[in-house]
Amino acid sequence: MRALTFSPGAPGAALLEDVPEPTEAAGSVLVATRAVGVCGTDRELLAGKHGAAPEGESRLVLGHESLGEVLEAPEGSGLRAGDLVVGVVRRPDPVPCANCAVGEFDMCRNGRYTEHGIHGRHGFARDRWRADPEALVPVVPELGELGVLLEPASVVAKAWEHIERIGQRAVWQPRTVLVTGAGPVGLLAALLAVQRGLEVHVLDRVTDGPKPSLVAQLGATYHATPVQELSLEPDVVVECTGAGPVVGAVLGGTARNGIICLAGVSSAGRSQPVDLGALNREWVLQNDVVFGSVNANRRHYEAGAVALAAADRSWLDGLVTRRVPVEDHRAALEARDGDVKTVMTF
Repeated sequence: MRALTFSPGAPGAALLEDVPEPTEAAGSVLVATRAVGVCGTDRELLAGKHGAAPEGESRLVLGHESLGEVLEAPEGSGLRAGDLVVGVVRRPDPVPCANCAVGEFDMCRNGRYTEHGIHGRHGFARDRWRADPEALVPVVPELGELGVLLEPASVVAKAWEHIERIGQRAVWQPRTVLVTGAGPVGLLAALLAVQRGLEVHVLDRVTDGPKPSLVAQLGATYHATPVQELSLEPDVVVECTGAGPVVGAVLGGTARNGIICLAGVSSAGRSQPVDLGALNREWVLQNDVVFGSVNANRRHYEAGAVALAAADRSWLDGLVTRRVPVEDHRAALEARDGDVKTVMTF
């Protein structure tokens, strides 16, 4: 069968090559791939910035944003042939640590987890793959190919769960949210904020293309100005760009008891001038919280599936700006102007 593979740790192109069929040791459920989403992490992997193949192997199958159709499932699994499912990316470490032992593997303490298509476990960009039932999350049939958005939706579902947990430290009645970055994660973060009845503002640097209209269709407000020029004091900030200047700018200026969630991953090696004294004074005197959030566990996938099922289908379809057959994977993996989400189809 076909698989899109690469050599982790060494810059290079992905190759569509023939690999063996998955064995039952990988899981009791056999899944046929329908679509795989492309994101910046995939491009970083191909640039050799990080990643690891399974033990004893030199190449890794790419792809962590999946949508598949069940071909075979054991009785009692809760799954049957024809179901649409998404694979959970991170799997618990073998020790396990205290968090992995109770299914909170997104908060692994010892770092020995594996991740499909990223670290130590083959990804989903292959014709067929296997997993155990607990590592598969069903999506409603009505979503169809748009179920491939579940992995990024799970990331923001976790972010919102943690934001709300922090907010419960006192009486919390948030009204205004600022989301920085109108990529797939930022737009899905905005979607979940709108679904919570909040006033949502989304900031990005582009002034044309699909992003401003996608934000407007949500009933949110789009901004293409520097953060410092916004006359906002948001109760919540969800930072999705990872861009150093934007991160530095959102660290101050929230409403009292503000919560800032850093969901974008920055590149190292770029220094930014920051007045730590002023930030410390604001955070302490206003009871502000700044925290980081990454990945998701099964509970967050399930919450993301609920959010996608409740969303307008035409709006979700607008997030997918390119659908490219896996045979043309080089084009799919290129970042192009106007892209929001590119999907490789199988």
